Amino acid sequence: MKSKITLIAIAAVGLAATGFANGNQGGFPYEMPLEKPDREMSTAMHRIYDSYPAAQPEHNELFSQFKYTELKGFDYSNGDGTVSRRDPSKILYHEGKYYVWYTKRHTVVPPIGMRNARKATDKIPSADWDLSEIWYATSEDGFEWEEQGVAITRPEKPIVGWRSVTTTDILVWEGKYYLYYQGFMEASGMRGDDCPVAVSWADSPDGPWTPYNKIVIPNGGEGEWDQYSIHDPYPLVRDGKIYLYYKSDFGRNPHKVRMQGLAIAENPLGPFKKHPLNPVITSGHETSLFPFKEGIAALVYKDGPEHNTIQYSEDGVNFEIASITELMPYAAAPYVPDAFTNTKYGRGVTWGLAHFIHQGGKGQSHSILVRFDCDLSLDLDDPEMKEHRVNHKKDVYYRQGLSKKQLERIKGK
Repeated sequence: MKSKITLIAIAAVGLAATGFANGNQGGFPYEMPLEKPDREMSTAMHRIYDSYPAAQPEHNELFSQFKYTELKGFDYSNGDGTVSRRDPSKILYHEGKYYVWYTKRHTVVPPIGMRNARKATDKIPSADWDLSEIWYATSEDGFEWEEQGVAITRPEKPIVGWRSVTTTDILVWEGKYYLYYQGFMEASGMRGDDCPVAVSWADSPDGPWTPYNKIVIPNGGEGEWDQYSIHDPYPLVRDGKIYLYYKSDFGRNPHKVRMQGLAIAENPLGPFKKHPLNPVITSGHETSLFPFKEGIAALVYKDGPEHNTIQYSEDGVNFEIASITELMPYAAAPYVPDAFTNTKYGRGVTWGLAHFIHQGGKGQSHSILVRFDCDLSLDLDDPEMKEHRVNHKKDVYYRQGLSKKQLERIKGK
């Protein structure tokens, strides 16, 4: 049996390791300090002060809830699945109007599914974004939009994008406008979502657009994480250069992962150099970014271990979680006034467009554009947007019910 002295020594070491060595510090203050207090604390309490911009969400400029509004001005053919709008670009303000570009599919039938890609034709789409073109619309208030027409048409085969041009984003550089987009050369599902990034430019946001007809950001080499896909190009101007973020899918099903990379150029047409630390964000789908203070913030929704987070990087490369939130916008396309001003101190965002996917009944799948509002801005103080949780009606939970297979397992059938 261990001696009494030995047991006392072990207990003392344990108390010190768990933070009880200083018995005079008293309990943690009732009013939570805004600044990190000089006292022994748990790992969780250190993290709340060291890892987040503020210890409480309501004081965190990079925490927000998101509110959604139905848009006016877009027709979806009574939801029959033949018309789809998705993946909007950042919002651009020009001469009294807001501009947005997006993927539009208008086909004779709804998509038949990526699993049936080999049955797709030049009239029958495999996926929601197959056989699509890039259209644009304008608005005076951000709620009611007027579709202006096609911006980027599919080129002739075999030019990049002959099958489909999708998922665009806008850059303004030295008085010219550039649309980056994914260029498909086969129906999605043949080899997953294989496509590189192309670009077109114009002297006005209304076009006409001149295609570069070359790949500006190629897929990675054999065996590299982005060898098969470079999706969702998203340009920002920083330090006098073009920082273009993108997503790639890698690994094999059912263990495929999605992460975000970065390519940098001094000219909109390239050459773009991929960052050696890629991937720079380890989660997310259509990740959206914006200048914030001295760095860049990112809305990281859906997919991966850090989904539903808002992250921040002082250098645009090394991102840390700044907040955890919910009901984040899918394919968020914020209005970022200082996206292209080479700002040294970004002000943040308050609204933008997004999409809802899988709309319509069985066999009528399509996507719709919606508006979101938030408070991720240094120029806005909206307490409603800083509430810590969203209360859902019960039908929202019941729609997440058990599958038939799960019910059979539970009931032992």
